[in-house]
Amino acid sequence: MARQQPPPWVHAAFLLCLLSLGGAIEIPMDPSIQNELTQPPTITKQSVKDHIVDPRDNILIECEAKGNPAPSFHWTRNSRFFNIAKDPRVSMRRRSGTLVIDFRSGGRPEEYEGEYQCFARNKFGTALSNRIRLQVSKSPLWPKENLDPVVVQEGAPLTLQCNPPPGLPSPVIFWMSSSMEPITQDKRVSQGHNGDLYFSNVMLQDMQTDYSCNARFHFTHTIQQKNPFTLKVLTNHPYNDSSLRNHPDMYSARGVAERTPSFMYPQGTASSQMVLRGMDLLLECIASGVPTPDIAWYKKGGDLPSDKAKFENFNKALRITNVSEEDSGEYFCLASNKMGSTRHTISVRVKAAPYWLDEPKNLILAPGEDGRLVCRANGNPKPTVQWMVNGEPLQSAPPNPNREVAGDTIIFRDTQISSRAVYQCNTSNEHGYLLANAFVSVLDVPPRMLSPRNQLIRVILYNRTRLDCPFFGSPIPTLRWFKNGQGSNLDGGNYHVYENGSLEIKMIRKEDQGIYTCVATNILGKAENQVRLEVKDPTRIYRMPEDQVAKRGTTVQLECRVKHDPSLKLSISWLKDDGPLYISNRMKKEEDSLTIFGVAERDQGSYTCVASTELDQDLAKAYLTVLADQATPTNRLAALPKGRPDRPRDLELTDLAERSVRLTWIPGDDNNSPITDYVVQFEEDQFQPGVWHDHSKFPGSVNSAILQLSPYVNYQFRVIAVNEVGSSHPSLPSERYRTSGAPPESNPSDVKGEGTRKNNMEITWTPMNATSAFGPNLRYIVKWRRRETRDTWNNATVWGSRYVVGQTPVYVPYEIRVQAENDFGKGPEPETVIGYSGEDYPRAAPTEVKVRVLNSTAISLQWNRVYSDTVQGQLREYRAYYWRESSLLKNLWVSQKRQQASFPGDRPRGVVSRLFPYSNYKLEMVVVNGRGDGPRSETKEFTTPEGVPSAPRRFRVRQPNLQTINLEWDHPEHPNGILIGYTLKYVAFNGTKVGKQMAETFSPNQTKFTVQRADPVSRYRFTLSARTQVGSGEAVTEESPAPPNEAYTNNQADIATQGWFIGLMCAIALLVLILLIVCFIKRSRGGKYPVREKKDVPLGPEDPKEEDGSFDYSDEDNKPLQGSQTSLDGTIKQQESDDSLVDYGEGGEGQFNEDGSFIGQYTVKKDKEETEGNESSEATSPVNAIYSLA
Repeated sequence: MARQQPPPWVHAAFLLCLLSLGGAIEIPMDPSIQNELTQPPTITKQSVKDHIVDPRDNILIECEAKGNPAPSFHWTRNSRFFNIAKDPRVSMRRRSGTLVIDFRSGGRPEEYEGEYQCFARNKFGTALSNRIRLQVSKSPLWPKENLDPVVVQEGAPLTLQCNPPPGLPSPVIFWMSSSMEPITQDKRVSQGHNGDLYFSNVMLQDMQTDYSCNARFHFTHTIQQKNPFTLKVLTNHPYNDSSLRNHPDMYSARGVAERTPSFMYPQGTASSQMVLRGMDLLLECIASGVPTPDIAWYKKGGDLPSDKAKFENFNKALRITNVSEEDSGEYFCLASNKMGSTRHTISVRVKAAPYWLDEPKNLILAPGEDGRLVCRANGNPKPTVQWMVNGEPLQSAPPNPNREVAGDTIIFRDTQISSRAVYQCNTSNEHGYLLANAFVSVLDVPPRMLSPRNQLIRVILYNRTRLDCPFFGSPIPTLRWFKNGQGSNLDGGNYHVYENGSLEIKMIRKEDQGIYTCVATNILGKAENQVRLEVKDPTRIYRMPEDQVAKRGTTVQLECRVKHDPSLKLSISWLKDDGPLYISNRMKKEEDSLTIFGVAERDQGSYTCVASTELDQDLAKAYLTVLADQATPTNRLAALPKGRPDRPRDLELTDLAERSVRLTWIPGDDNNSPITDYVVQFEEDQFQPGVWHDHSKFPGSVNSAILQLSPYVNYQFRVIAVNEVGSSHPSLPSERYRTSGAPPESNPSDVKGEGTRKNNMEITWTPMNATSAFGPNLRYIVKWRRRETRDTWNNATVWGSRYVVGQTPVYVPYEIRVQAENDFGKGPEPETVIGYSGEDYPRAAPTEVKVRVLNSTAISLQWNRVYSDTVQGQLREYRAYYWRESSLLKNLWVSQKRQQASFPGDRPRGVVSRLFPYSNYKLEMVVVNGRGDGPRSETKEFTTPEGVPSAPRRFRVRQPNLQTINLEWDHPEHPNGILIGYTLKYVAFNGTKVGKQMAETFSPNQTKFTVQRADPVSRYRFTLSARTQVGSGEAVTEESPAPPNEAYTNNQADIATQGWFIGLMCAIALLVLILLIVCFIKRSRGGKYPVREKKDVPLGPEDPKEEDGSFDYSDEDNKPLQGSQTSLDGTIKQQESDDSLVDYGEGGEGQFNEDGSFIGQYTVKKDKEETEGNESSEATSPVNAIYSLA
């Protein structure tokens, strides 16, 4: 008779019941506690399920268990009691259940084959081992047979069958000749997985040896050999010419007809194969053909799993390790040669023996507590679940009113000492079984501390830390923390106590240093322990290494200066490119730096300074670039054009479960860029229909995945492929799948309680989304109560995301809880959040306000703090309102706008800065909370002393001509005192040359000044500041306009400092000297030099020549030459003359003073021959030539 399924509401009620069960007690690993507590048996060691033994050795079947008291053991064989005492060969090890079967005195091991199971028992229950199937290894002999020679035509396929005798375990097969030479295997000749030897085509050289199949048996280490096969090859070319083996067309040369491939194994065009999850899948294709075919493997609708797939036996076998459900599908092998190709399709189905989803765990409870055992497994087909207690079926066990069985879960309520037992869960399908033991133990233990007493914990300032206080007791004790042996329980604010007893301090401060005491209490007593906390200063790198660019061969220094707590030992190390740095002889590591001498290209990279103590560390990184020759760029082959992948297709949902589903798809074309990721998105049609959300992301090698789902969502999925170019279009949506509902597993987040008025508190939270609602009609149960009074909880049910509590006192703390609920039940117990009702304006003002003037722009304030009960809210800050009443300067208008300075927190002093000097101020203090300002304190008046003025306004520089510069300015906007004058500093500059700085002082009423230029070329830089008795204020700087010929002057100055120009001038001077010497020589020979007076007329190429062939040159000693330049200090500097004796060719001579200067006029008479050839010639001055180039 079929079993009737319960209605859906039964499942919903059952799920709600599970959520309300308390957590079990965990037994610490402390040996002293383990040895003291009573405990049902637990199997700790057992033989494998399929236990194969060597017949030459004694048989050992292992079974060990622990428990308190120590368990006793007995065995069953083939489901019947195995009486060990009646068999002299069988014994059991002392303090163990391991069986030993001794054959030293004779006996056949085969007589003991069968299925064994071990039972470990003490007074609290019985644990079971797996059913151990004992088998004796067998290595049978090969049957005797006479094998006739195998006759085969050259080029034909051939299979030599092995058919080894059945052994346990199966033997390893290999082929050899009768002379024990291995058979050479290759693409043409190879051994199949079944042991047969396959010839894709037979050649004449194959008859040079015989072929024997050998079987090696693992346990006996013996090899059985089959009688050898002898080949006789019929051929059209009777001579076995070895030169034909390397012939490019070997088969045609030997007269062998070529033919298309065909499969020798498996036969036909299609086959199927089943494999179990977690095992290796071996697919094999062996083909015949001439020439020998090549084998290639493919998976239909996707790629082979590259991380698990490998090819064997010359590509004739494909092995996929650790098979999972996504490896199911259709695979095909393609055999091809130059005559054609054929393929064979293998349909792979992946089944699964049972595997654990939730393996039952030992359950330790206190008297009166509730608990549950869960046994959930999956497989293909779906496994069945059977419960047992102490080795007996649960149906035949004595009834227990505190126990309820619901499918794969056993629920315990109000457990008592008599409820102790060991439960077994057996889940099985046609491919195997799983057996698990889980005991239920009920303990009654007073609190005990598990950690050493008086531990010292050192922690870094401002860090988060956790003080551990491991404890044990049953019922589970409550734990409280105290500091320095006094005060209330530490929890809330900067402290948080976890369920395991650890105290977290969210941000360590200096005042947190001290002794912390944890106290664990239950109904049987209490225990306590202490922890001493020391707070240390952090380690900080305050001068970090900087990025540097260095040339090869130079020296580089990387700084790393550290500040740390002096009580901690500091160590400094260096990393290069995030790996340890080897300090070579070119490097010097000091306490605060790393120096690298003779930098080379290999030194380039990132350098990290690591400053560490035993508590913390700090890092600082810099990059060193070494300048080197650029490498010659290499040519790269142009890549194929890449594009976004095509959309995935054919989405399919399988393995439908309550909280999961398998989604499978067929990938699209990757368009020359491998697919890196798949993004799975979902859409639900209840809360946000039509809106797609990201669900999960998978590697590009996957085309099937299990998706974890939330209850009560009508899912629809689509898949997007991603490569380096971009994302594909989304696939077409899958069919919809609705999950069943369940109570919420979480509660809303960001719960807050804040007052919006002085007599209310608004409770708000972030509502839960569609995937966390888990059921219809989602609502929230809001609870609140006064924190101090601990009254009963007030509650309200809300469908939105806020609730306002009215008629509350001003600013009092409340405990708040918000719990999610739907039609299937309530969510877990929510955390308690502290909120505050609304604030009112503060009632009191700071008193005893004192003002002390620090300088002309700052004052110091000090006041008495207000009492906390007058704040009527959270004290945000003390605030000073101040305004400038007037200036001490007459007739100066000032702004009386109120300004403010804030002093956060509950502090009694502060500093107000950025005041105006030489002014009268007024000031008031208030207290500020979240609602606003409180009443103002009494008004205080103070006066700031004189300060330095601001910069003069509108400073203007004008240049009406090349001789004068006019300066004008306005008075400072903020004199900040009584002006006593102005200071002007100015300096002339011309290109890179800077003159002497000049200074002028003016009366406070003067706002104009004229500067007489020393020369028309230089520019001037002016700096002007105002002065009071305190000193000079902020300066303003301006420059005079650039003259029109400044570019020429700059070029001139720049050329005059160039090395090539100096060298050229030296060469010209040497040439002039040589010409002068020539002139003196000619004069000594009696030359004629008529002279006539001509003043102030420079000689030019247009001057007429005298009738006698002479010409004049005139000069005045004390007159500046044309083109001369005035220096910056007003003196006249003479430039090189444009006139030179070089201009007039050879034969010129003149008179000079002792110092070599000109003193007179010179006339040169040309010879008739010279005059005829040079009547209109005129040399050009070399100096003019140089300046024309410049």
